[in-house]
Amino acid sequence: MKRKAFIRFGATIAAGPLLAPLNSWAQAPKLQNWAGNITYSTANVQYPKSVAEVQAVVKKHPKLKTLGTRHCFNTIADSKDDLLSTRDLNTVVSLDRKNKTVTVEGGIKYGKLAPYLHTQGFALHNLASLPHISVAGSITTATHGSGIKNGNLASSVSGLEMVIADGSVIHFSKATDAAKLNAVVVGLGAIGVITKVTLDIIPTFMVRQRVFTNMPLAQVKQNFEKIVSAGYSVSLFTDWQGENMSEVWIKSRVGTEKDHAEAEFYGAKAATKNLHPVITQSAEKCTDQMGVPGVWYERLPHFKMGFTPSTGKELQSEFFIPLHHAVEAISAISRLGKQIGPHLFITEIRTIAADNLWMSPCHNQTSVTIHFTWKPETAAVMKLLPLIEKELAPYNVRPHWGKIFSISPKILASRYEKLTDFKKVVASYDPKGKFLNEFLNRNIYGSI
Repeated sequence: MKRKAFIRFGATIAAGPLLAPLNSWAQAPKLQNWAGNITYSTANVQYPKSVAEVQAVVKKHPKLKTLGTRHCFNTIADSKDDLLSTRDLNTVVSLDRKNKTVTVEGGIKYGKLAPYLHTQGFALHNLASLPHISVAGSITTATHGSGIKNGNLASSVSGLEMVIADGSVIHFSKATDAAKLNAVVVGLGAIGVITKVTLDIIPTFMVRQRVFTNMPLAQVKQNFEKIVSAGYSVSLFTDWQGENMSEVWIKSRVGTEKDHAEAEFYGAKAATKNLHPVITQSAEKCTDQMGVPGVWYERLPHFKMGFTPSTGKELQSEFFIPLHHAVEAISAISRLGKQIGPHLFITEIRTIAADNLWMSPCHNQTSVTIHFTWKPETAAVMKLLPLIEKELAPYNVRPHWGKIFSISPKILASRYEKLTDFKKVVASYDPKGKFLNEFLNRNIYGSI
């Protein structure tokens, strides 16, 4: 796309939830997200190294947004004014063996935290497909991982420390006020800067991963819950171009769950080598498969820490549907296969357990997610999203807060029963809207 055309397209959709306003072309250097589809509206970024420095930055600036590892695909963390990065707040603060918790600074990445926990004999209950993301950024957007009995990453939070709009430090704890913690954990960056997080931990464990190819779609429809319950974490991959799932990844705990070493699984054939979710790509960057046991953090993610995750230059969308509508939702999307296929790298289908977090897409519902990894073709993807969302509308679909969607604010409001209460909580900590931006004003407040 030529530069003038791209700017014109960006201006057309700047009021929507997708792209950052592209008024910073003259600024250098440009600050972008990891996939390159977002250019942030300012290059003014502060990098505090302590809570005191965070407080000073927050007090100084009338408008501010917090950046994590910049793995979001929309403008949820964008600001026309100033940004604060938690990049340098990345250490383990303390480990409480008795109460089985770990307290970390908000900017620490799971790829750094997980090996530390394992050396201490502990683990997290779940991990996302990428270990490259930060703890604070993940929980505030309800990023999840997989497993029909596993809650998202935010569900393990038992305490938070935040710097709020007036620069003061506040604490939330499950032990003292679980309801308030549930209100703020998935805070969408609207309440303050997360400086410390306390996470529940469990004893460390081993996982083996097996992959099966070409599962007939008929088997998925007939046996969906049995298939996704076959391991600790199960993912189904498809490009929607045939009557099958191209790959099924089963991650099972060693010693407590069945090792699916069989040659066939619901009509799918056991892989004979390590595979990438996009079957034509090299599996070098993927975590080991073929049933080789490994520690939890080397198997639960799909991608290794030392490599660029996923495909690199891409767009992502993801939609949450109540588990009991899984087969209907999959069938609905399969009808769009010919339209979706040319613009898609791969779709991943996962499950996540219900939680009590007010703004989580899994609030009060065990969910199936349909995740789209798109080719970097913005115009085409933006035309497809309303079609996909229309097909999923009968199932009360909720989008991933950190990915691309076009669902209207009115419909979003109808899908979150605690939204009005959430806005009251935001106002109590940030009465002047210091941490609000165009994304939040549109999608939470419906005011743009």
